[in-house]
Amino acid sequence: MQIIKSKAELRQLYAQPKGASVEKVMDHLGPLHATWIARSRYCVLTTIGAHGTDGSPRGDDGPVVKIHDQRTLLLPDWRGNNRLDSLENILEDGRVSLMFMVAGSNTVLRVNGTAVLSQDKQLLAHFEKAGVNPITVIVISIKEVYSQCARASMRARLWSRDDSADLPSVGDLLKEASDGNLGGAEYDSEWLPRAQKSMW
Repeated sequence: MQIIKSKAELRQLYAQPKGASVEKVMDHLGPLHATWIARSRYCVLTTIGAHGTDGSPRGDDGPVVKIHDQRTLLLPDWRGNNRLDSLENILEDGRVSLMFMVAGSNTVLRVNGTAVLSQDKQLLAHFEKAGVNPITVIVISIKEVYSQCARASMRARLWSRDDSADLPSVGDLLKEASDGNLGGAEYDSEWLPRAQKSMW
């Protein structure tokens, strides 16, 4: 296997970025970015820490983040698996990236920045749903915001196909990972009702 070992070697393989790929980057939200993010119910949060990287899907029944101002986003940490990989990474190294998606659009909006965790009660109350508040809110300071090339979504035909038939279930994956000690059909049958009662 031929391994590329330097930036110079890598750059020789590709053309220089120019035009829209460079000009599109802003250090704050413009009005159109804000419109786009307000329509996004789903994003992927990427963090980094001493134990490596983490990519965490985040979704909500409505905008996945609240826009506090042109340079600040608020992301509630709703119930999950309690591993806290992303949150611990933010405590160790505040650098984050978010990829915002809107169902039906091939465009992905990227935000790069830094984050801190807050348990401010007034802030938590902004996200109240069915009498429940998130435990923490991720406060993201924007350093860069830009649209990403739509080619990846177009190549994948992301919104125009369904490849889920005959996929292994979460119970199947858990059974394999635990050498049969956990998971299986019983896990799958119990999980959805449990999840529906604990979305928030």
